[in-house]
Amino acid sequence: MPANKILIVDDEQVIVRLLSMSLKSDGYETLSAFSGEEALDVFEKSDPDIVVTDIKMPGMDGLELLKKIKELDPEKEVIIVTGHGDIDSTITALQYGASDFINKPVRDEALAIALDRAKTKISIREQLASYTHDLEDKVAEATTEIRRKSNFQRLLIHSSHDAIVAFDQDWQIVVYNPEAAKIFEKKPGDVLGKMTIDELYTPQLAQYFRKEAKNKANDRDMPWQEMTLETRCKKQIPVRYATNVLHEKHEFMGIVNFFQDLTEIKRLEKELIQSERMAAVGQTVSGLAHYVKNILIGLKGGSYVVDVGLRNNNMEKLTTGWLTIKKNIKRVADLTQDMLTYSKERKPEAELCFPNEIVDEVVDLVTDFAASHNIQISKICDPQLGEMVLDPRTIHRALLNLMNNAIEACLELEEENKKFVVEISTKKGDDGSAVFSVKDNGIGMDEETRTKLFTPMFSSKGGKGTGLGLLVTKKLVEEHGGTIDIDTSLGYGSVFTMRLPEQPGDSRNGNKKG
Repeated sequence: MPANKILIVDDEQVIVRLLSMSLKSDGYETLSAFSGEEALDVFEKSDPDIVVTDIKMPGMDGLELLKKIKELDPEKEVIIVTGHGDIDSTITALQYGASDFINKPVRDEALAIALDRAKTKISIREQLASYTHDLEDKVAEATTEIRRKSNFQRLLIHSSHDAIVAFDQDWQIVVYNPEAAKIFEKKPGDVLGKMTIDELYTPQLAQYFRKEAKNKANDRDMPWQEMTLETRCKKQIPVRYATNVLHEKHEFMGIVNFFQDLTEIKRLEKELIQSERMAAVGQTVSGLAHYVKNILIGLKGGSYVVDVGLRNNNMEKLTTGWLTIKKNIKRVADLTQDMLTYSKERKPEAELCFPNEIVDEVVDLVTDFAASHNIQISKICDPQLGEMVLDPRTIHRALLNLMNNAIEACLELEEENKKFVVEISTKKGDDGSAVFSVKDNGIGMDEETRTKLFTPMFSSKGGKGTGLGLLVTKKLVEEHGGTIDIDTSLGYGSVFTMRLPEQPGDSRNGNKKG
């Protein structure tokens, strides 16, 4: 906070007024007092940042006022105004803690320099206070962190799923956590400091660890191994175990044993495998739901055309709309049959097809819905892209996803009077692949969104998307051996380019996909 509030104290009112006018013109807020007693009262009520006081005043003089102010607030800066030759009083004022002194008559330049010095002291003091506060916070944080880590380590041993047993150089048990108590069926109170290795372990196990401890040159941890642990209660448990032999200057200090009950580990592994399977099923179901949503858009488009036909008694519209609905009903049936394919890696089901005809089908599905939102669908198909051996289902699903994403990108950009266009195009690649591009002039994406676009569960639509649409599209394309690229700019739109190589097979045999 800048030190801008100045209290001016002098028994000569003309001097006070002149100094106030000068300081106000420099942007300061000024307070006035014409005696030491009045200045002290103003100081207590208004809390100025800096006090400028004459040293010679009737009643309470400047030195007494300085002492009183320092008693109230030792951090306040006080500038003393003295007459020429009054060295003794000036020295006394400095000893009392005055910030600076200037001589009468007061010149604006001298006062400005004194005020700058006082403000610098205030600023430095505030910075030091801030640094001190920060240092105290850091020390407190470090202390808390050390305490937290210490508690964490203690709790880690106590709550570890590993049984931990440690022995000192006399083979007395010094660490024995609850998991160890479960395995050896002895309470910590009956073991810690009371039992030795020979009393807890079987003779064979105790002999094995004593032998390891005799190898004084071995300061390394022994690797995890498996065995069937037999306790003194004749209980046999399959375990993994590891041992740390502790040495200091080649002198034996003790050992630490770690045991893992493999029965529990195996159970957890089975649960993990099951969880991963459930996660895969969840991803599959979400992906299918996204595709069903795309088909529903086609159904809405078809029903929209049927409604138009009914209102206008237009049989052509009715027929067109009904054909669209039937196509999408068939897509739903095909989708249901393909559920197992989506739940695992899927090889392309290649057959002779015409990619441009598949584009026509996708455009038919989305055109009416797009038109109802004033979005134009543009189609540019390369006639050179003829009959090819490809997976028509991959093409259809991927393009439908991309087209619907492009339409939604236009809907997200709230810009009046803009003519939104979604363009789908095809061409024959130089390597003989089929190249499909879907371009929109919608909202586009920033770089961060683009890099996360194919991350599982990430959606650029916030709560409106599942985050799996483009992920499923990428999976389909990669299974086909193809690639998908993005060129996007926030506020200007996006271009998705999909390249699918022709699949092996006799292009003269097989079914045509029309």
